[in-house]
Amino acid sequence: MNPDALVLALAERLGLIVAGAFLLLTVTPIHKLRLQQGPQWRTTLLQIAFFGTAGILGTYGGNLVFQSVANLRAMAVITGGLFGGPLVGIASGLIAGGHRILIDIGGFSAVPCGLSTMIEGAVAGLLTLYLKERSVDWRWAAGLALVGETLHMGMVLALSHSFTQALELVRIIAPSMIILNTLGAAAFVQVINVVFRFRARQDSIQAQELLDIANATVSHLRAGLTLESASATARIIHSRVAVGAVAITDRVNVLAHVGQGCDHHLAGRPVVTSATREVLETGEPMYVSNKENIGCTHPGCPFASAVIVPLHKGGNVVGTLKFYGTAGKSLDLMLFELAKGLGNLFSTQLELENIQITERMLAHAEIRRLQSQINPHFLFNSLNTIASFCRTSPEKARSLLQDLSSYLRKSLDASKGFIPLSEELDQIRCYLAIEQARFGERVRVNFDVEPGCESWPIPPLIIQPLVENGVRHGILTREDGGEISVRIGRKEEHLHIEVRDDGVGMVPDQVEKLFDKTRLDSRSGGIGVRNCFQRLEQIFGPSYLPSVVSAPGQGTKVDFLLPMPAHI
Repeated sequence: MNPDALVLALAERLGLIVAGAFLLLTVTPIHKLRLQQGPQWRTTLLQIAFFGTAGILGTYGGNLVFQSVANLRAMAVITGGLFGGPLVGIASGLIAGGHRILIDIGGFSAVPCGLSTMIEGAVAGLLTLYLKERSVDWRWAAGLALVGETLHMGMVLALSHSFTQALELVRIIAPSMIILNTLGAAAFVQVINVVFRFRARQDSIQAQELLDIANATVSHLRAGLTLESASATARIIHSRVAVGAVAITDRVNVLAHVGQGCDHHLAGRPVVTSATREVLETGEPMYVSNKENIGCTHPGCPFASAVIVPLHKGGNVVGTLKFYGTAGKSLDLMLFELAKGLGNLFSTQLELENIQITERMLAHAEIRRLQSQINPHFLFNSLNTIASFCRTSPEKARSLLQDLSSYLRKSLDASKGFIPLSEELDQIRCYLAIEQARFGERVRVNFDVEPGCESWPIPPLIIQPLVENGVRHGILTREDGGEISVRIGRKEEHLHIEVRDDGVGMVPDQVEKLFDKTRLDSRSGGIGVRNCFQRLEQIFGPSYLPSVVSAPGQGTKVDFLLPMPAHI
């Protein structure tokens, strides 16, 4: 065979091998063979088997020339070493090179051909120690193949039994093997890179789908796994994922079923499919590829496949998320991975429900702690003030008793998570009425509340501690007292609250202490204000912390925004 004909023959086989590799990589799990995607021993074995087999095919895809083989082994083992590292490069080179020696024991070029393949695989693998995290480029593969196959020809000349035969063999096969293994290694690397990039784009799209669905469902699952939250979640998923139906269950009942089969897979009814019961027991996700294994006994059930993943909470399986496939909308492994991802996200959200319950309990405990710290001196002084009015102004005493009763009742009622603004304002007015009765014109009050704001829901004891702090530590420390001003109005989508006094004011260090979370004992002063600030941050986030502007002799202004609570 002349060199030109050999080049054409090997080029044809090269195209078939590269096309076959591309098909294999795109339709099987072998696309996970890249070392960076998983250094586990199973992945490494898969890499060795894949590239070692490709090297053997490179031998069988070659042409017999003078009792030797013009082959394409080098492109396979070099690619394996570059993508798999030293272990894969050495092992695949041993497999492909050892096979070459074994099938032609005693042949004049068997040993140098086999050894050169082993060296090429090992060098490619060791090169990754230098490349480290850099991506594998086709130019590295082409360069290694060019040098490796040139060395291969030199070894054939140096180690063959017959130099005359070796020289004639190299004359014929050298151009084709050097050129085509160089091109083949470059093409093989590019094929794998293209597949990886395609898979990466698919993973990115899937991750975006997960995030979009999670973002749309988070407000529903915040309430836990109920009929209402499950129904809303299933509808969102079904509208975004191409499956026959979406279902959510708890451990006993179907909570939601959206899509085909809703005539017999009914929400509120017990779980009927045996596959779902198995997942509830084992806690392992399941891919069911046939109708029989789904376990639905209804004769008209349209489902031909199913993906069932468990939902966990507190270490226990509390329900399942299910995708159903039909003849027109079949399920695949990508949908299986999507379902598992959603199951993990939903399980995390269900765990957060417990945290939210705990936070609400802590918030109520904080309110009760604040309420328990009602200044006994304020109570005694109020009663003494009322007693003094009993003789001189019974009507005034009666009015003050009503104010005190209302103030204490509202302060001690911690049963509500949010209250209308009007209730907080009533409590503030009661408190100020008592203080004005005690101190007369030293306590002056100015309310400016925009009409329509009275029903806005706010946490209790958010404004009153600020007013009380302004009275006690602001205006009453001045001989002639001062004015407390409360201004409330709408500001875009928020309620804007401002509490101002024209009292003694504070130095910067005092203002900073109001935001100090470590100073929670009443002896340090300002506990009601710090508690107020901390609760605002816990409920609405750090962006809703109040702004405090104060200077000695110029009074203090506290203002903040409150959003409309999402669940109201």
